Amino acid sequence: MRAAMEEANAASLRDEVPIGAVITDEGGNMVAKAGNNTRRLNDPSAHAEILAIREACAKAGAQRIPNYTLYVTLEPCAMCATAISFARIGRVVFGASDPKGGGVVNGGKFYEQSTCHHRPEVVHGLMADECGQILRDFFKAKR
Repeated sequence: MRAAMEEANAASLRDEVPIGAVITDEGGNMVAKAGNNTRRLNDPSAHAEILAIREACAKAGAQRIPNYTLYVTLEPCAMCATAISFARIGRVVFGASDPKGGGVVNGGKFYEQSTCHHRPEVVHGLMADECGQILRDFFKAKR
């Protein structure tokens, strides 16, 4: 999660919402990392999770990476939760919950829906305070 926090901090320096993601393979080796990049890329889908999934799948040469773990500083939104499911990622670990925009334990709870094809193991709350503080500091500076 510390590496994901580094990506979130780097995103903040680019004036992006500070969310970071890291993907590890079954051996625990980091294979992809990304921070939000929606502004720089002019792409509303350029969330940290999506960018990390694209990189990990490209490196694996596969559209599905079932034995991989995604670490992300904030609860994935519905779009990212869906991409995680489509990539068949085995485990998702996130820091801070997102009561407003989350799609895993808040909001639509995508993995609980009958239309969900793959439900990863979900662990939440890892370094939640630290992950949430990055976001609070970013938005406080914007006000």
